[in-house]
Amino acid sequence: MAIGGRRANKRGIQSRESMLETAIATLATGDPAAVSGNRIARDIGATWGVVKYQFGDIDGLWAAVLRHTADKRGDLPAGIAREGTLRERVGTLIHAMAAGLREPESLAIETLRAALPRDHAELEREFPRTAAELASWKPHWDKACQRAFADLDCDPVKVRKVAALIPAAMRGITSERTLGTYGDLDDALEALVEGIVAYLEN
Repeated sequence: MAIGGRRANKRGIQSRESMLETAIATLATGDPAAVSGNRIARDIGATWGVVKYQFGDIDGLWAAVLRHTADKRGDLPAGIAREGTLRERVGTLIHAMAAGLREPESLAIETLRAALPRDHAELEREFPRTAAELASWKPHWDKACQRAFADLDCDPVKVRKVAALIPAAMRGITSERTLGTYGDLDDALEALVEGIVAYLEN
């Protein structure tokens, strides 16, 4: 692994991993003030100069945080939904995401995304490495969804549309759980599963 053009040694890699885990824990608190290089450095127990040495700048830090969460997430959904009926695969995927979106890595991503520019041009101008990392997620997710259902003869266009629906729907349900609701979110999850299955079957 190279860092800023330098080849990292084992100790440097471990230090970098520790910094990323601390950054994720800080961002996962949901505190908007956590999206600060100085705040992350303080929680790490280092100076911003030390963090900058590892990541180059704040853009490099955020891109590395996002890449670290993606590496931990692995090949979802293909990695967990390769076997079983369509109903079983969709159910496995949806319920795994329902649990995963409450994990620190997902909470950290939401905190960071909330603080980044919404406009793509502005994001790409101010945080080019972060923007590139975020942009890489969609094609990877789309391909993983296609692989998850590849042997079931599902319409690939419908699978692509379902791939676009699932993250947005799951974040909405997760938000309702976080904010508190009188609705039955287990029913909402089951309705989502049944709706996706019916759509892919027809």
